[in-house]
Parts: sequence; structure tokens; C-alpha cells
Amino acid sequence: MKELAIIQSRLKAPKGQYNSFGKYKYRSCEDIVEAVKPLLAEQGCALMMSDELVFVGDRYYIKATVTIQNAAGEQAQCTALAREEEEKKGMDASQITGTASSYARKYALNGLLAIDDTKDADALNTSADYTKKEPDALADERAMAIQEARGAKSRESLEDVWNNHPALRDDERFNAVMQEMGKKYPKSLNKK
Repeated sequence: MKELAIIQSRLKAPKGQYNSFGKYKYRSCEDIVEAVKPLLAEQGCALMMSDELVFVGDRYYIKATVTIQNAAGEQAQCTALAREEEEKKGMDASQITGTASSYARKYALNGLLAIDDTKDADALNTSADYTKKEPDALADERAMAIQEARGAKSRESLEDVWNNHPALRDDERFNAVMQEMGKKYPKSLNKK
């Protein structure tokens, strides 16, 4: 899809938010969407975002899917997951879900639009003892994907984990867990 390549190469998504605790700037889902709208219009494309509640292990996650479609109907899409906190001080249940949705959508947009957030800290990390162990934008997705893989109950659900995380196919830790779980449910993985 040539329009996506053009949009990716021309997109400038500024970091329009500021975390006063961590003293850093970051971009939100809304910042990305606002920055990409003129390029979408110029290329005759539409951007769609949707969420799905998925149960992994013993927790619920928001699975965000971001799809771009050109005038000819060609599509490209990317997904990302974010776990809802069981409880967050000062937030009701709908706000917690909304926060997880925004976070998942941001990372799905990052993947689809080739936005490198490796130096971004997350807006929600405000505790004094927070430390980011990996500056990798895929670190959260990797952790969730590994948890999904370890929670797989069948070969089919394990293959779903593989197919839902194409960005991790070259990740050594993710592949090691997939191979480990593959021994539990033998048959070659669908490595498209």
C-alpha cells in the first residue's frame, strides 16, 4: 500500500504532552491522530480504530486494532494490547478502561505509522520507584505476548498469539517462549 509508505515517511507527530513528575515530553494517541489527519486526507485514506476486550491468563486486556484503508479498499492494520489495572486511585472503572484503550491505541498507531517511541516514557508512570527496564517501545507488547503464550491452552491459541504479534517475530525472548510452548502443543508454527 503505497499511501501508507508516503504517510509514514512524512508524518511528524510532536510530543504535545508533558509529564511534570518525570519531567519529560511525550505524545498521546490524540497527538498522533491529529498529526496524521492531513496526510490521510491528502492520500485519500481513512483511519479506523477499534477495541476488543480479551481475556489472557487471569486478566483482561484491551486489544486495539488500527486500520488504514486507501480509496481502492486496500488495508493495512496493526494491533496492540494494554492491561487494565484492577484499581487506580482516583479513577472509576470506565476511566481505567479508557486509559488502557488510549495506551493500546497509541502503540497500535506507533506500529502502523512507524513511529519510534523508544525514548518516550509513558504518561502514566508517575510513581517515584518506577524505572523503565527497557527503553524498547515493544517491551510492553513483548511482556503481554509472552504472558499470552504461557497462558495458551491449545495449539490454535498459541498460533493466535504468534499471528497477533508480527512485530515480535525477530524478538529472541518472545521466540524462546513460543518454542518452549510449541513443545507442549507440537506442530510447526505458522511463520508467515
